[in-house]
Amino acid sequence: MKELQHINKYFYKYRYSLLFGVLITIAAKIFSLFTPRLVGNSITVISQKMQGELSDDVFKSELLINVLYLIGAAVIAGILTFLMRQTIIKVSRLVEFDLKNEVYQQYQRLSLNFYKTNRTGDLMNRISEDVGKVRMYVGPAIMYSLNMITLFIVAMFYMFNKAPSLAWYTIIPLPLLSVTIYFLSKQIHKRSTIVQQNLSRLSTFAQESFSGISVIKAYGIEAQTNVGFHDLSNENREKQISLTKVQALFFPMMILLIGISNLLVIYVGGLQYINGEIKDFGTIAEFIIYVNMLTWPVAILGWVTSMVQQAEASQKRINEFLKEVPQIQNTAKTPTEITGNIEFKNVSFTYEDTNIQALKDISFTVNHGETLAILGKTGSGKSTILDLIGRLYDIDQGSITVDGTQINAVNLNSLRESIGYVPQDAFLFSDSIKNNIKFGLIDATDDDVIEAAKNAVVHKNIVKFNKGYDTVLGERGITLSGGQKQRVSIARAIIKNPKLLLLDDCLSAVDTETEEKILKNLEKVSKDTTTIIVSHRISSAKNADKIIVLEDGKVKQKGTHDELLNVDGYYKELYLNQLSETSN
Repeated sequence: MKELQHINKYFYKYRYSLLFGVLITIAAKIFSLFTPRLVGNSITVISQKMQGELSDDVFKSELLINVLYLIGAAVIAGILTFLMRQTIIKVSRLVEFDLKNEVYQQYQRLSLNFYKTNRTGDLMNRISEDVGKVRMYVGPAIMYSLNMITLFIVAMFYMFNKAPSLAWYTIIPLPLLSVTIYFLSKQIHKRSTIVQQNLSRLSTFAQESFSGISVIKAYGIEAQTNVGFHDLSNENREKQISLTKVQALFFPMMILLIGISNLLVIYVGGLQYINGEIKDFGTIAEFIIYVNMLTWPVAILGWVTSMVQQAEASQKRINEFLKEVPQIQNTAKTPTEITGNIEFKNVSFTYEDTNIQALKDISFTVNHGETLAILGKTGSGKSTILDLIGRLYDIDQGSITVDGTQINAVNLNSLRESIGYVPQDAFLFSDSIKNNIKFGLIDATDDDVIEAAKNAVVHKNIVKFNKGYDTVLGERGITLSGGQKQRVSIARAIIKNPKLLLLDDCLSAVDTETEEKILKNLEKVSKDTTTIIVSHRISSAKNADKIIVLEDGKVKQKGTHDELLNVDGYYKELYLNQLSETSN
């Protein structure tokens, strides 16, 4: 139970609701236990009438009172049970809500390295399946435990008070029932976990097949894919059957042990009635109802135990995640005013997950309002520079300053709010085009959205859609072409008028004519913005104030377009190659 102590703060938060739920639970069970006594009294009255011990008037009066009490107790118990579920189950949903938000906020705080070393499916399971298991502990497990304890204590008190020896015979099968259900529950849990794992594999296979259907068709491997799915389906079927076999024992075993208890009550109670040890015939009926009422709470003892074990295992996984300390810490608590002066001085950086050194002794300066273009071959470290400016990683050596202040001393929120970032792989959300653009500035007007789209040269494409800017995109923006996705991403970045505009090869999917228009518009709207462009095209870099060429993480060339054309090197070679491709 140590891991579940994390939930205690939520118990305290909702302590009044929980206390109210506990009191209602106790009251509900007490009223529900009036039923056996009233039924027993009614049968005793009927027995006495049949033996001629009661007159018609007394018989009718006694029976009517019992029936009215029985109805009243049942109604009150029903209302209290409804309130009990509304209170305790509601608290469990509130705790689930709070815990999911706590986990999600931790997701937001964690650094990029964490996501490189953890699988998305596992992270999703922690916020869904694991939190769901904890909710079952907070709600049903607590509610049923209270039910069981209250019912058991009150029922045992009534039974031993009425007929002590019969009560002992009655409870003999109950521990056996609880132990049996416990072991069955463990087997069901074990096999359910295997089934879930197989279902996850099956779902992953199907999801990947659907996502890559164009590749499957292009390579003509539908038959092999069908075989793979068939094998996984067969495996899943076998695991499901294995689970069903154990589940099939659950209720028959319960019914068997309940039947044994009822037979003991009838047989032993009948003998005791014949021998005069039990005075009232209705006591036997009363005990039969008690047995049936006690059976379910005792049976669920094993289920509740298994539920608590699952919750503890899930909370342990959640706690491990919540204790994870973000590598990137926001040390500056007060907001920082960002102007846009960036300086790299002897910066080196190695990726922790791959141990690849991406940057080696990099130095350059970009002043407010200037444009820096970064060129180089694939893997030369271009995108890494943008990641370091956004402080997605912390450097190993050297220093990065923003407006003369060390970047780790700049307020992290202020830094990132001042950045407009267009990644190499444009990511769009499954939302409308308008909302995807407004993601950069939530309170932007429709006019702002249209203006940003025009500057990104995507407005004419958007208005051709049936719903225009209200067109809802598919998963990861699949509705749009590669060039359209890039331009919507550019619109999203420039709508916020950032102090730092970071463009990571974001014009690779557009033609040179469209590229030229976008660059002219960017030059116009980003006069007071420090712009850094990563590109493989000379056309994107030639108008920059400064250009650096990277090779194997080092700065090999530095200068303006004209300066770099006058010296032999990668830049001049790239220029000549692209010039010849254009002329051809």
